[in-house]
Amino acid sequence: MTQHRTNTKAAVIFDLDGVIVDTAKFHFQAWKKLANDLGFDFTKEQNEQLKGVSRVESLKKILRWGNMELSEEEFNRQMALKNENYLGYVEKMDESEILPGVRKILDYLKQNNIPFALGSASKNARRILKQINLYDDFDAIVDGTDVSKAKPDPEVFLIAAVRLGVQAHNCVVFEDALAGVQAANAGNMTSIGIGSASVLGEADHVFNDFTEIELEFIENLLRNEK
Repeated sequence: MTQHRTNTKAAVIFDLDGVIVDTAKFHFQAWKKLANDLGFDFTKEQNEQLKGVSRVESLKKILRWGNMELSEEEFNRQMALKNENYLGYVEKMDESEILPGVRKILDYLKQNNIPFALGSASKNARRILKQINLYDDFDAIVDGTDVSKAKPDPEVFLIAAVRLGVQAHNCVVFEDALAGVQAANAGNMTSIGIGSASVLGEADHVFNDFTEIELEFIENLLRNEK
């Protein structure tokens, strides 16, 4: 990772899935295989409800939808199988998976010495960042191995702020899930939703994707955070 940058009070925190890369499609394929192997189906609509939800809670939801119960041993085995399948997709990722407009924002932050961190529930976040060649760009990485409370609890973002050396209220958070937006708001941070305004209406600002965000908007936002 890059050396910690100083000379600014403002900082930016990014979620990973659905913000920097779209790994939701890989999660969907892996969860669908799990459900099909257990004898029931799993839809894209159901997959949407798993955004920002931990692997354990996701499997609990899927089993409820399939009206199925598993022993603790089988539950853990299925969870491991799902992750194995998911990682099979992750290992094929490269820089082409970075979502449009993201690199422009990251380059702007680096050029202007604005520190930025990753704040993700994913335990595979570091591996994914390495696959897409962004790992060394981040000043701090906080993932599922660092936290005990899931979003909408702000823990992941608060830890990121501490590691960046900035006050929580001076942080801007990019999120694609409602739980993530709520976590940013609970942490007294500026929340920017990436996705549908009908879903992310609690965010301070909402954009469909990063291609809609002008650098001038980022500049003004960060100036207000200092």
